[in-house]
Amino acid sequence: MSGSGAAPGPASGSSPAACRFAHYFVLCGIDADSGLEPDELAVLYQWLEADRHGKSQDAANTTSGENFDQSPLRRTFKSKVLAHYPQNIEWNPFDQDAVNMLCMPKGLSFRTQTDNKDPQFHSFIITREDGSRTYGFVLTFYEEVTSKQICTAMQTLYQMHNAEHYSSVYASSSCSMDSLASSIDEGDTTSLLKLQRYNSYDISRDTLYVSKSICLITPLPFMQACKKFLIQLYKAVTSQQPPPLPLESYIHNILYEVPLPPPGRSLKFYGVYEPVICQRPGLSELPLSDYPLREVFELLGLENLVQVFTCVLLEMQILLYSQDYQRLMTVAEGITTLLFPFQWQHVYVPILPASLLHFLDAPVPYLMGLQSKEGTDRSKLELPQEANLCFVDIDNHFIELPEEFPQFPNKVDFIQELSEVLLQFGIPPEGSLHCSESTTKLKNLVLKDLVNDKKNGNISTNSISMYELLKGNETIARLQALAKRTGVTVEKMDLSASLNEKEKDLKLQCEDAELKDYQLNVQLREVFANRFTQMFADYEAFVIQTAQDLESWLTNREQMQNFDKASFLSDQPEPYLPFLSRFIETQMFATFIDNKIMSQWEEKDPLLRVFDSRIEKIRLYNVRAPTLRTSIYQKCSTLKEAAQSIEQRLMKMDHTAIHPHLLDMKIGQGKYEQGFFPKLQSDVLATGPTNNNHPPFPIIPSFQQECITPRGYYWYYYFVYWVCGCLILDLLVVLSIWYDSSFALGPERRKSDSGVMLPTLRVSLIQDMRHIQNMSEIKTDVGRARAWIRLSLEKKLLSQHLKQLLSNQLLTKKLYKRYAFLRCEEEREQFLYHLLSLNAVDYFCFTSVFTTIMIPYRSVIIPIKKLSNAIITSNPWICVSGELGDTGVMQIPKNLLEMTFECQNLGKLTTVQIGHDNSGLLAKWLVDCVMVRNEITGHTYRFPCGRWLGKGIDDGSLERILIGELMTSAADEDLVKQCRTPPQQKSPTVARRLSITSLTGKTTKPNAGQIQEGIGEAVNNIVKHFHKPEKERGSLTVLLCGESGLVAALEQVFHHGFKSARIFHKNVFIWDFIERAVAYFETSDQILDNEDDVLIQKSSCKTFCHYVNAINTAPRNIGKDGKFQILVCLGTRDRLLPQWIPLLAECPAITRMYEESALLRDHMTVNSLIRILQTIQDFTIVLEGSLIKGVDV
Repeated sequence: MSGSGAAPGPASGSSPAACRFAHYFVLCGIDADSGLEPDELAVLYQWLEADRHGKSQDAANTTSGENFDQSPLRRTFKSKVLAHYPQNIEWNPFDQDAVNMLCMPKGLSFRTQTDNKDPQFHSFIITREDGSRTYGFVLTFYEEVTSKQICTAMQTLYQMHNAEHYSSVYASSSCSMDSLASSIDEGDTTSLLKLQRYNSYDISRDTLYVSKSICLITPLPFMQACKKFLIQLYKAVTSQQPPPLPLESYIHNILYEVPLPPPGRSLKFYGVYEPVICQRPGLSELPLSDYPLREVFELLGLENLVQVFTCVLLEMQILLYSQDYQRLMTVAEGITTLLFPFQWQHVYVPILPASLLHFLDAPVPYLMGLQSKEGTDRSKLELPQEANLCFVDIDNHFIELPEEFPQFPNKVDFIQELSEVLLQFGIPPEGSLHCSESTTKLKNLVLKDLVNDKKNGNISTNSISMYELLKGNETIARLQALAKRTGVTVEKMDLSASLNEKEKDLKLQCEDAELKDYQLNVQLREVFANRFTQMFADYEAFVIQTAQDLESWLTNREQMQNFDKASFLSDQPEPYLPFLSRFIETQMFATFIDNKIMSQWEEKDPLLRVFDSRIEKIRLYNVRAPTLRTSIYQKCSTLKEAAQSIEQRLMKMDHTAIHPHLLDMKIGQGKYEQGFFPKLQSDVLATGPTNNNHPPFPIIPSFQQECITPRGYYWYYYFVYWVCGCLILDLLVVLSIWYDSSFALGPERRKSDSGVMLPTLRVSLIQDMRHIQNMSEIKTDVGRARAWIRLSLEKKLLSQHLKQLLSNQLLTKKLYKRYAFLRCEEEREQFLYHLLSLNAVDYFCFTSVFTTIMIPYRSVIIPIKKLSNAIITSNPWICVSGELGDTGVMQIPKNLLEMTFECQNLGKLTTVQIGHDNSGLLAKWLVDCVMVRNEITGHTYRFPCGRWLGKGIDDGSLERILIGELMTSAADEDLVKQCRTPPQQKSPTVARRLSITSLTGKTTKPNAGQIQEGIGEAVNNIVKHFHKPEKERGSLTVLLCGESGLVAALEQVFHHGFKSARIFHKNVFIWDFIERAVAYFETSDQILDNEDDVLIQKSSCKTFCHYVNAINTAPRNIGKDGKFQILVCLGTRDRLLPQWIPLLAECPAITRMYEESALLRDHMTVNSLIRILQTIQDFTIVLEGSLIKGVDV
């Protein structure tokens, strides 16, 4: 979800999850029942580190998960999600493993009373496959361990650690007592007994503490507000006095009663002790960014940041390195925020978990953050040997730039302008390390050397002389005191103020500092945005728009040139060319131009809309010729205006959320105990408000854009159930109109006269109600009403049907009070209009729920009449299969291409088996496709064929297995275009898979590179399928046997280099080669040097022959291509394909049937194919019954 998107606009009384400030509250920590479990990710990290440094795996102790060389208090243990509320949001499922890993990246940490136990705050980001983001904000603190079992386990670990450590030391005969002491503890050479005491945990002497995390997961990055709220919760836990209300009240309030602020507005809600304020930019402003850029510039320095920013623009590999997780997140979010109007398009992992360290070796652009170990020498860090890697050591103020690195245009003037902004806010441009944890480091630095050091991005003092502008600034006062001791002369400033006055204004100063951070953020971003506005002010003149409509453009976008790069570069000042010539080749620029082209058919991308409006302003105030470019630097002129808009929002609250209030809780639970986070009552936090005493969200007059983004569709689905205090379901219940014909229905659509096409399914509100009424499984009116809503939503008729229902004003007045939402014509029409956006998504909320009902289906077989017989004499049959079952074999009446049948709900349809008995004289049938439609939901599936059915033609098949694809009607496409959210882009249509005999000279055969790419894509799709949550997975059958599936890809491999398709006028197929290979394996014994290789190869040959013979003897009339499909499916399921490929590649028959240039005769290609196929062996593949029916292996 983009921060630039508009806020959702909840209607009065509604509480949709998509419009809430926070989605989840999470508690992570130790599970007392499980005890101490070693962190598997930490163990894997140790193994990877040992492997990268060439150490033995035993050194990492991977088998047991223990590391006896490390103190138990310094080891990491497995954490768990102890609780999260609510349990789940349907459109934003809770990913327990990911949240647990990111809340506590190091696992559990233990401390004693002598260790530092200050709470630590960090944030994280989860990016979904569709590019939307979820933000997490975490406060980690330490809680006393009260479990004797865990304390005893820790003491036992210490005893094992000491015994192992000292025994290994004493076992070394070459160690003296002096070296023994030094080996145990560096820098302490006193006594062994003292060392042993400090290197132990005594349950009777020490108090054990363990880390615990509280987390808020939000749709937008309101970092400051979430941090304040979590800190107040922590203070309530550690305070001597209990909080004013139970903690459940505050958590319930932020989860269910605090809305997202609308664009351009501010919001105040309440924590435990103080109000919390947040603001959101308007639609014409830069998108939301709550991470303080002040920290980014202090950590990196101005010149360093500009260099890293340039690397990001050129899509290089960026690796951030720091001990602090929050620093990694702040720098990553800060830099990507400055990219406006462009967006990072590649791998983005600000906090890289230990289990994903191998991602660093990926040969693709990425922006990742890696946590450094405390005390680790940077020189020992093993970095990928990439020429375009930019390494950023945040803690040490150091960067390594890639080779052949172009400079950002007008870099010197650009840095000068940014320096002026930073100095106005008291931030030295060279960066600063005066963060709280680095104060001691700052005191040891010499100011003069710090300013004049040019190695790490610092600029000389003589280039900036503006300290006189900063009189009275507290930051400069500290630097002045430091400079005085180092001999640097700075004008004295009077900073005397009484301690009482400072304490009195402490709260005001805190709010003022927050305001200044917001203003600094927006002013710095305005400077960066102004550079792009100046550089690309005339980009529209070079955009090439040749397509007449969106569909044709999407189909040909890969072959089309969308931007006149040569003309654009020729128009630019010469100093800009090294940078711009590389930048316009990046994916982020290509996406920017694509969005511009698509904006002529769809609503503009929010970032593009803001950017174009800024260019329009430039044109209004600039009279220069559009094509005249100049390298003269032009400063940003909107800094003051941007800062004022922020100040106005924060000084005057636009909206105030309701106060936390006492909930209906059980007495005696959640008792306050200082220092311990209470066990929260799940029943009061699992759901939102159930009464209408007060509206949970402030009333906002209009629906906003963000409500109709793909992730916001469910907002309306829930809104239908609860609107303005009266269920719309009640309308259907009370009206009792299941058979009422008094409603004015539109004219029904006539059935098509075409004999080979499905007739149009009529749109009828009454008919849909009759379908629901006939469902004997539903016993109540409310149940029928809900089923009707599910059916209307799946048919994409919800808005149309509701409009028809609500058109009866007499009944509406009778059922609804005067102030009801549905009685307001303007808001009702707006609501019905926005419901149209639901039509952009295919829902199966009716089909997947009512699995046992009887459903009528209609099927049509479409032959290719020009090449096939109009009438066949054989007896055709068909079997339709879906995710929930199949119809069994159904005979088709002779010479009829259309039939209807009724059976139990099949779910989403997957395959169709079609065939005939080959009887009579006209028994050859060329089928183009089969169409099957669910007569209740209207879902229509197309099953492409394009092959003959009959003996002596094609591959001799009398039956074929066809793979289905869900069709989109023209009406649906029109509705999608009407909605404000753009539909998902479709991939270019893949040509129907053909047999080798049909590959004539007119058809372009794929080359070796395209075939290898197809194999990789097919395997990659299967891997991605299994990495998705089970509920989000599509059809595995399509990935195996579809037009771009694994079977089709392997067919292309076997077709490549295949010799003449006809020998004495007889077709030759891949299966002929398979059968010749089987004949060779069964009649010959191969001689190998290694006995183990002999056994393995004999076993593989025997298995291969067994599978082929089982397919040949199966009681099915499947053709040769169909048999090959079954073989590939079985080999994939049973993990045998990587064993069979080398057998076929070494078979003597291959030299007779394949050209020398064939892929199967190239050893490197075969080995590469084997490695690719091995990647899917880790997954359990379950084949659909229709694919392997009758084959007994």
